[in-house]
Amino acid sequence: MQHTYDCIIIGAGPAGISAALYTLRANLKTLILRKGGGALERAEQIDNYYGFPQGIPGAQLLQNGEQQALRLGADLLDCEVTKLMPGPLQEVTTTAGVFTAPALLLATGTGRKRPAGFELESFEGRGVSYCAICDGFFHRGKDVAVLGTGEYARAEARELAAFAGSVTLLTNGAPLETDMGEIPVLTERIDGLESEQPDGPLTAVRFKDGSRQAVSGLFIAIGTASASDMARSAGIVTGPKGIVTDPSMQTNLKGVFAAGDCVGGLFQIAKAVGEGAVAGVAMAEFVRSQKKG
Repeated sequence: MQHTYDCIIIGAGPAGISAALYTLRANLKTLILRKGGGALERAEQIDNYYGFPQGIPGAQLLQNGEQQALRLGADLLDCEVTKLMPGPLQEVTTTAGVFTAPALLLATGTGRKRPAGFELESFEGRGVSYCAICDGFFHRGKDVAVLGTGEYARAEARELAAFAGSVTLLTNGAPLETDMGEIPVLTERIDGLESEQPDGPLTAVRFKDGSRQAVSGLFIAIGTASASDMARSAGIVTGPKGIVTDPSMQTNLKGVFAAGDCVGGLFQIAKAVGEGAVAGVAMAEFVRSQKKG
């Protein structure tokens, strides 16, 4: 069952909440999707943000923002986003259901998780990938693996199943966080990646117990999908620093916006709040124009 809103905001940090304050004040039905508080939640003291002369703990600042959005009528949902489908109505698939809205904001921060202990970077472009939708086509009929343990990993494995000859989930010794269904799972810790020739394509994953899994591709899906992961999967243009936007914070896709750390630049709360405000105003204008049309 789909649930329809005027605006969907992925991320409950300073950029996402700031945008929501503007869409809510514009009397637009707004859903905020949250999955943890990120680095700000772990910040002991914020001393460089306007209006707090004694500073404020990061977790308290996040809580204040969420309470402000809830007071104005936002729906706030804890869940993981697993898929985006842009269109006249932006469709967001989550672990709590499917939601649609004319306007969508990506405000989930930045960074992607790489496991330590083996050289993923040296195989990027030679078999290691971070996007099943982007690169699965290149592994048609071949054996591939997904590295991860949760919903994000399961979604990537299912996407790859449409192209690959076989898909195996690798946990690198970590416990599974969700039922993988019929997807085969290997729990051994990874020792390294192999190629049959110097600087050649990936041919196998080597495990600590000496065994090997022959693969042509290894797709990294640790934790939850970052904004850039989701953007690339949905056809949103990204650059070296993050998601590419115009001055209104709109991406190359009509009705899809991005703000905060995921667009690059200065990684500061003040910047995220400012970009969120710009995005929120632009989203409200966009939704109104759609309703008039």
